[in-house]
Amino acid sequence: MAAFQYDTVIRNGTIATATDVFAADLAIVGEKIAAIGHSLPAGGREIDASGMLVLPGGVDTHCHIEQLSGGGLMNADTFESATRSAAFGGTTTVVSFAAQHRGADLAATVEDYAALARRGAMVDYAFHLMVANPDEATISRDLPALIRAGHRSVKVFMTYDAVQVNDEQLLDVMAAARAEGALVCVHAENHGLLKWMGERLVGRGYVAPKFHAVSHPRAAEVEAFHRLIAFSELLDQPIVIFHVSTAEGAAVIREARGRGVKVFAETCPHYLLMTAGDLDRPGLEGAKWICSPPQRTPADQEALWRALSLGDLQILSSDHAPYRFDASGKLSAGDNPSFKLIANGMPGLEMRLPLLFDAMVSKGRMGLSKFVELTATAPARIYDLTGKGSLAIGADADIAIWNPERCVELPEELHDNAGYNPFAGRTVTGWPETVLRRGEVIVREGAVTARPGTGRLLLRPAGEATMPTGRLSPEFDPSRNFGADLY
Repeated sequence: MAAFQYDTVIRNGTIATATDVFAADLAIVGEKIAAIGHSLPAGGREIDASGMLVLPGGVDTHCHIEQLSGGGLMNADTFESATRSAAFGGTTTVVSFAAQHRGADLAATVEDYAALARRGAMVDYAFHLMVANPDEATISRDLPALIRAGHRSVKVFMTYDAVQVNDEQLLDVMAAARAEGALVCVHAENHGLLKWMGERLVGRGYVAPKFHAVSHPRAAEVEAFHRLIAFSELLDQPIVIFHVSTAEGAAVIREARGRGVKVFAETCPHYLLMTAGDLDRPGLEGAKWICSPPQRTPADQEALWRALSLGDLQILSSDHAPYRFDASGKLSAGDNPSFKLIANGMPGLEMRLPLLFDAMVSKGRMGLSKFVELTATAPARIYDLTGKGSLAIGADADIAIWNPERCVELPEELHDNAGYNPFAGRTVTGWPETVLRRGEVIVREGAVTARPGTGRLLLRPAGEATMPTGRLSPEFDPSRNFGADLY
């Protein structure tokens, strides 16, 4: 009996990329897409996608998985539960954090997280190097070595006592990243403003969850964006600003990109689909919706949608940060904590794509190609995740087959370990029914078939001159002023 030319053929579907939508068959050999066309020869396995959409598997580049917070609280998900949840939601690649703490060794931190992922991950994954201890060993030894090994994105916080880096430390991290060709990703809010507001609210008895939103003034985001962008411009260091939440913040980014600053930015479904009013619930119920920065206003939602359509924001991530609504998570500080003592974060990995498909495609806000671009293709490109985020010959066969007509009322619980769904009760149209990771079907008919530990670590080796090296601010050109050892 003759061998089949293809291992799998997905037949009769409508394929969508970031630029085109067209009817075609798609064939897979091994782990790669081998052909896209009409009337392809039979495969060893045939998947009928009649009436379905064939899309790239989602790429979620902002996920907190099996992570110890700066306050010492472990989030709810393991790599197994988080990536199982990702797969059910149509996401086949995640980037989570190897989170260093004060006094910790960064290289050992990365190995600890890598060991957890090797044991549990069901989808492919990479790490952001989260730097909270920017001492000499971290900046001069570990960070350069880890970037060269393929961990080419670095995360820092401009706020929160336990993990914040100050301006000088931030510049040190950015200079080290520039020298090795890495992106720097930043949680950018003004620390002093947040601390000042939070302390005064609590001191006056305003402690309910809804006051969390008040404690994060819009100006805290705007000021930090300006300062971070000034540092980026000074060093000519590419940055990604995480979770943009305000119209003013989006405007700052638009202006900076307009003058050529290498700044990318993301927002998340909760900033597009929720408001600060979601925290205003009886008792402590609003704690489930506490995240940082907080949800804002309907006007901010519209401004963010516009920024996405204009290209000012390029990525839609989940910022998946799951904590259970009990003493192990949100209520770890007791039965009646102030908003300052409630863990920040919500589950979002599984719901990211269905919510955005409904908003962007089913409701016609931005269309199918833009959905693919913002949730898969652009994040893969910006973070150099080769072979991910696109349906092209030679790319990894990471594919989600969507039923565009299926209506689902979102359940109270998902496949993660958070125990609640912040979007429960909403009805969405469009659902990923079959998911393939590198050619293997890992979700079908409501069941996951991937084994824990079969996800693969994605290293992103830095080639020569992969990042810009030429446009230092004139007053900070080391050849003119300081000597080459500055970098």
